[in-house]
Amino acid sequence: MGLAFGAKGVFMKPIVLSAPAPRSLDLIFSQAKREQLHETYEVIETTEDELAALPFRLLKETRYILGQPHISDSVLAQMTKLKAILNVETNLINNMPYPTLFERGIHVLTTGAVFAKPVAELGLGLALDLARGITDADLAFRNGTEQWGGDSNVNARMLGGSDIGIVGYGDLGRALRRVLQGFDPVIRVYDPWLPPSMLQEDGVIPTELNTVLTQSDTLFVVAAVTSENQRFIDAKAFAKMRPGCHFILLSRAEIVDFDAMMDAVQSGHILVASDVFPEEPLPTDHPVRKLKGFIRSAHRAGALNTAFQQMGDIVLEDMALMDRDLVPMRCKRAERETVQRFRSKPVTQN
Repeated sequence: MGLAFGAKGVFMKPIVLSAPAPRSLDLIFSQAKREQLHETYEVIETTEDELAALPFRLLKETRYILGQPHISDSVLAQMTKLKAILNVETNLINNMPYPTLFERGIHVLTTGAVFAKPVAELGLGLALDLARGITDADLAFRNGTEQWGGDSNVNARMLGGSDIGIVGYGDLGRALRRVLQGFDPVIRVYDPWLPPSMLQEDGVIPTELNTVLTQSDTLFVVAAVTSENQRFIDAKAFAKMRPGCHFILLSRAEIVDFDAMMDAVQSGHILVASDVFPEEPLPTDHPVRKLKGFIRSAHRAGALNTAFQQMGDIVLEDMALMDRDLVPMRCKRAERETVQRFRSKPVTQN
């Protein structure tokens, strides 16, 4: 491995095990930041399968892990100097002994917040597209069937001043609020993991799920998938929505009953835009591909180079803080009360 040892046979730099698949170091670090990483740390690139077979001497000296690889109790027990696992895959997966990690004071950090702004911006774009029929008007123009002036706006409406609902108010929900606030909407939020006062302080109206479903002109779903909310937006929930509601799905497809959502579109009850799907990549014969009233985006909302490289920036900043025995401040820390409730599937493509 070409490791650097000091005079007494100890490693000259802190050890970082890098297993960021499907990410890569080239993706998440600019050239300058990658040089900084290698100047400061001894970086060992490995895989989830190889990690457990690394020599004890190396595991014992490991300070950080980049990625979200499976870690067994026996392997973790060998990592006596581990300070943090920095999850650059961004989904908190139930594949490591979290109780032991918390008991030992080892931080589990996720870089997912870097995607909040780009996803929120695309969400705004989808909302405007549904409201003003931008994609449909462009397709009509290409086909020579365009309608001019007001004739093309029979079903169009303003986003400004409308009733907007948001399900889930983490980093993405807050980023959505910021990009929407210029439209002066009424924003209602359902998030059972947050106290109402926190939502009120942010200028949104805390409310129950039923109210968000029934009182929204545009409804964004940005909640993480948990053990408690899989497919919880089902046929009954879609039936409660206002006729003509614009439903925008940005988090994970497992949040909704996808077939029921397609049925609600097929019936003309709602319009939908989605960046996520039950299978990714989506089979070429999946019926949603030809469904009218449905705008499709191939899970690309957050996948910008600027977001990926911001991952590297905040990882380096937090490692520098922890090297000084300070608390990491840039990445989001997993919490013992909620980490094992998350159920998002790991990503397979960047």
